[in-house]
Amino acid sequence: MAVTMASSGCTLGVCTKLVAFEKQIVPKTSFFKSNFGSEAVKDLCTSSKSRLSYSLSTMIPKASATAIEDGSYQETDVVPTPKVIIDQDSDPNATVVEVTFGDRLGALLDTMNALKNLGLNVVKANVCLDSSGKHNTFSITKASTGRKVDDPELLEAIRLTIISNLLEYHPESSAQLAMGEAFGVEAPSTKLDVDIATRIQIYDDSPERSLLSVETADRPGLLVDLVKIITDINVAVESGEFDTEGLLAKAKFHVSYKGKALIKPLQQVVTNSLRYFLRRPSTEESSF
Repeated sequence: MAVTMASSGCTLGVCTKLVAFEKQIVPKTSFFKSNFGSEAVKDLCTSSKSRLSYSLSTMIPKASATAIEDGSYQETDVVPTPKVIIDQDSDPNATVVEVTFGDRLGALLDTMNALKNLGLNVVKANVCLDSSGKHNTFSITKASTGRKVDDPELLEAIRLTIISNLLEYHPESSAQLAMGEAFGVEAPSTKLDVDIATRIQIYDDSPERSLLSVETADRPGLLVDLVKIITDINVAVESGEFDTEGLLAKAKFHVSYKGKALIKPLQQVVTNSLRYFLRRPSTEESSF
């Protein structure tokens, strides 16, 4: 059985491992750009009432009406927890994205086509099945450069595109995702208390960098907000991983200050800044 990957124009076999026929070898990208004006996501804008929050009218590329993302399930099944992982660490040449929703996901061809509309190429795709479900993994590069994605706004657009398509083709996931309130047919029945859900830790990873771990209630624009808060205090975000797991968002960033790991006082500044803005996402500029 074969399918056509719309985003790369290559014919792939549906099996445990799907690999595109061409793979570009590019130099390693070791840090996030701090440019928050990407053309590819120009419709992602800051709300007039919030310093950091995205407008819920964000335009997300949709999948075509003629193609359907296959996957079957019974209505009596327990709805699994959807997971979307954006990994900037495991591959030096590409951004790795993993999508899991029990065993309900198909080949996600429409999602890959929607990513192409963001100016991206899917250069490799893997499908793995284990006890936790079917894991669909994509290696993504920018079509214009052939390099991994290093723009926080584009990474957030990737995340919202995947979640939007998941909600479109699997509306039963809406009540399991924080994004279901913004983009889905059914909002989650319970909401996380941001004060309780928010956990921030910073570890010494090496003499050159620290590892920042953030867990908080998910919302649109959160990835960009986190990177902006950190870079606004002149701390560099070198790489990391951003996980969306149901109502929670979990981020791990490798951070540094002038090429060195963060000293304790600066760790406290980063922690306080993140905690303040995450607990008060609607704080207005005039309140400072």
